[in-house]
Amino acid sequence: MTNPPAKKRSRTLSLLLLATLSGGLLASCQQPAQEGNAPVRIGYSAWPGWFPWKVSEEKGLFEQAGVPVTLQWFDGYLDSINALNAGQLDCNSQTLGDTISSVAGGADLRVVLTNDNSTGNDQVIAAEGISSVADLQGKSVAAEEGTVDHYLLLLGLKQAGLSADDITFVPLETGAAAAAFVAAKVDAVGVFAPFTTQALKRSGSTTLFSSADFPGAISDHLVCRAEFVEKNPEQLQNVVNAWFATLAEIKAQPESSLAIMAERAGVSEAEYTEYDAGTTIFSLEDNRRAFQPGDTMQSLPFAAAQISDFLQEVGLAETPPDLTNLFDSRFVEAAK
Repeated sequence: MTNPPAKKRSRTLSLLLLATLSGGLLASCQQPAQEGNAPVRIGYSAWPGWFPWKVSEEKGLFEQAGVPVTLQWFDGYLDSINALNAGQLDCNSQTLGDTISSVAGGADLRVVLTNDNSTGNDQVIAAEGISSVADLQGKSVAAEEGTVDHYLLLLGLKQAGLSADDITFVPLETGAAAAAFVAAKVDAVGVFAPFTTQALKRSGSTTLFSSADFPGAISDHLVCRAEFVEKNPEQLQNVVNAWFATLAEIKAQPESSLAIMAERAGVSEAEYTEYDAGTTIFSLEDNRRAFQPGDTMQSLPFAAAQISDFLQEVGLAETPPDLTNLFDSRFVEAAK
C-alpha cells in the first residue's frame, strides 16, 4: 500500500470531548431540529464502514428512498462529533465509545443503526522480539491518546494482567505514531487502517492483537440527536432504508461501488480492498440482533455498559453516562 491518505479518520474518544461538553454549552450551541422537507444533515469521515454513504449519495439512493439528505464529509472525525453535539448535524457516523463519551458529557443522542464492527482494522503492532502482550512490560508504546486504539491497547493490557503503568505510553497522533514506530523510536504502536500497513513495514514487526480479538468492542454507528429523532421519525426511517438499499447496491454492483468508495477514501481500488476485510458491515438481521439485550459484546446494551465502566476505570470518561434511552431500534425493526 502507498502512503496513507491525508484524509484519515482520527477516531477520538472522550478526552477532548469532555472539555467542551457541558449541559449549558450544549443547550446554548444546539440549533433547532430540522423538520418537514428540510434535508437531513448527516456527517461522515474516513472509515470503511462509512464510505458506503458516498455510494448512497452518488447513486441517488437517498432520493429513491424518498428523503432529502445533505451528506457532509469531515477530514477530521472529531470535528464531525463536535458538529453533531453543537446541532450543526442531525446525525453523524461515529463509534459507540465516542457516543458514550458525548452522553457522559451531557449530549442527548440516539444510536439508530449499526454500520459495522471493527474486526481487525485496529491493531497493536510490536517490534521484533516482542511476541506477547506480557513482553510489552517496560516498553514504549505509541498511540493517539484518547482514541479507540488507545482504548484497544488498554483492553489488551488488562486481558494480559497489565495496566497502563506497566508500559511507557507515548502519546502521538496516529500518523506520527506509525512513523515513530517505523523509525524504531518506540517499541510498539496502536493504529488503525491504513496506518497498520505503514507500521508493518518495519522489519520483523508483528501484530500482537487487534480489534478481532475483542468482538464488539469497537462498533460504528449512525447516531442522531434525540430532538431530531423524535421530530422526524419518517425521514430517519427513510435514511435507514437507504442504508440497507445501499448495501444491496454494493452487492449487486460491486465494481462501480468500489470505485466510488476508493475515490472517497483517497486510495486505489486495490488498496481499498486490502484493508476492507478488517471491517465487518452489519446486515439488517445483524442490526436487529445487536439491539437486543444480551450478556456478550455482540449485544449493544451490554457492550455499552462494559465500555462505560471501562472508560471510567481508565480515566477516559469522568462521569457515568445515562444509557437508558441510548439505543432506538425501531428504525432497523421497520427497515425494508
